[in-house]
Amino acid sequence: MGTIKEFLKMKTTKIGIATALLFQLIFSIIWMTGYEGVSEQIDKLSIAVVNEDMKSGAVIAKQLSAALPVKVETAADMESARERLDDRRIQMIVHIPANFTALAASRDGKAAIQYVVNESNPSMIKSMMTSIASQVTAAANKQAIAAGTQAALSQGMPAEKAAATSVLLSERVVSDIQSVNIVDGTNNQMVPMMMVLASLVGAMIMAQNFEISAMAISARTGRWQRLGARFAITIPAAIVVSLVGTSLVMLLGGQVERGFWALWSFQTLFVFTFMLVAQALVALLGTAGMLLNIVLLSMQLVSSGAMIPRELLSGIYVNLGSVLPATYAVEGLMNLLFGGPGNGSIAAALLVTAAVMALVMTGVTALRREPAADGTTSATAQSRSGTVPES
Repeated sequence: MGTIKEFLKMKTTKIGIATALLFQLIFSIIWMTGYEGVSEQIDKLSIAVVNEDMKSGAVIAKQLSAALPVKVETAADMESARERLDDRRIQMIVHIPANFTALAASRDGKAAIQYVVNESNPSMIKSMMTSIASQVTAAANKQAIAAGTQAALSQGMPAEKAAATSVLLSERVVSDIQSVNIVDGTNNQMVPMMMVLASLVGAMIMAQNFEISAMAISARTGRWQRLGARFAITIPAAIVVSLVGTSLVMLLGGQVERGFWALWSFQTLFVFTFMLVAQALVALLGTAGMLLNIVLLSMQLVSSGAMIPRELLSGIYVNLGSVLPATYAVEGLMNLLFGGPGNGSIAAALLVTAAVMALVMTGVTALRREPAADGTTSATAQSRSGTVPES
């Protein structure tokens, strides 16, 4: 019992318990508010309709806006629509071919509506778009039934024969769902979240220990020396940590469309950025900086789009994701792992964040005064030895 009391008297024990409680509190509040109402936000997703049929296709395309729970855009051609899909500005293409009406009305053929989905997204996108494709096909089938029955009746066909004809027409429209940037398995789908989570937690713990190290050597080193040492250690640490992460993904059979070197260099960039963000907050705020790092960890996991599409989040989390580095890390990883546009603008955003954090650390160092312990200790030692410092 005495050992327990002694253990509980230690400051580190109390901090450990408080940290565990804070994780529960912070994650519960952020995740419950961040993912609230996600299923009601589907109207923020977009599809593009490419219609090449001026008869039934035009009618179907016109009806989609009112019938579907998502935004419906019109694209002039497949090339422009695919470009928007690749950039993740839309979530699916609905392509109605030029011979749609003719095939839907023929007795020997079937009309197909082509759907193109970009799998280089959170997994929820594919399931939601597949559901919407089923709705569109069902609506197209109804349109074909109505048109066929009307044509049959207008030709004076007996009601029995018209009914039989409408039954045939009810199966005339089918779905042709295609995927681009295909993700090979759930394990690969989870890689962006895994890499970002591991990097954020590692950077956060590293920042805490760097601050402890800096305080331990503060009596015998200068502030600028300590800042230089931070940068000198952080850069190679980011390179080595990223090398291990990228190598393990490759060795364990991970899907990497752009290759090892592209993934390693990009991971080095976002890991370095994460490290600077975490260290800057601790250097600026001390213990409160560690608390803020925990808050940002949870916020970035929610707002980055690693698990839930950012379009489905509330406005505050969408805006947060636009300024937090994890969002750019997830987007860049999806481009490199599964396929997508180039990472030029994403890398630029991460570099700007890293530069700002480096400036914050430099500013904190410039404003921070050196501890007076050095001078006091020196003066005390000299007085005890009976010597007076030279003027």
